[in-house]
Amino acid sequence: MDLKLDGNAALVTASSSGLGKASATALAREGANVVLNGRDEDRLAEAVAEVEAVAAGDVVGVAGDLTDSGDVDHLVDRTVEAFGGIDHLVTSAGGPPSGPFVEMDDEDWYQAYDLLVMSVVRLVQAAVPHLEDGGGTIVNITSRSVKEAIDSLVLSNSVRMSVIGLEKTLSSELAPDVRTNAVLPGAHETARIEELIEQGVERGDYDSYEQGLEERGKANPLGRIGDPMELGDTVAFLCSPRSGYINGQAIVIDGGGGNSNL
Repeated sequence: MDLKLDGNAALVTASSSGLGKASATALAREGANVVLNGRDEDRLAEAVAEVEAVAAGDVVGVAGDLTDSGDVDHLVDRTVEAFGGIDHLVTSAGGPPSGPFVEMDDEDWYQAYDLLVMSVVRLVQAAVPHLEDGGGTIVNITSRSVKEAIDSLVLSNSVRMSVIGLEKTLSSELAPDVRTNAVLPGAHETARIEELIEQGVERGDYDSYEQGLEERGKANPLGRIGDPMELGDTVAFLCSPRSGYINGQAIVIDGGGGNSNL
């Protein structure tokens, strides 16, 4: 299916690895011009090279910290400078620390809110004038923890809910010029999952990485964890005119592993 994204300009944050990079890759494969972002310049350069290898459009890397408002403004300005505007904004950010409620202090809460919520607020504020110029899309990558609380992730469970409230509000306030949706990933084979499995191998929990990956997927109805590109392809679809009547939705992508009815 041609997603009709040729020549579109997309900004994907936290895209030097993981689900952000998969989303940038999917958009670039479909012909969009894509800006990748990350804090580590070396890792970002590697990601740009990997995406360029499969891209049908142009790929640019812009380093920056999403908790720094100046960096966010620079990121948007560089995207407009490189591609003449912004058609698609895909927001992603790293996860906050894990742990129970009693171990979290005020600073942990403020940092989590700044990383997960205010980064999106600032990005949207800066990008909206460009998105509204010719119509566009916003896709927020969050977590299935907004549907179903996950043990030892009190910060993610609580704070990410604000992104969904913002997404739903924007889907009304910015329409019809801009469509806004969210994706809520479950477990995917990202660097974080790979690290956890490798640690399990070192502890003797698994005989090999392959066994660890298989064991982690057994509880899922599909019998596996997700491939990051499966989420990336969904993000690209939500950015495309092929999904033109999807707006204000929070789509869980977890292979059916959650237990929420909604």
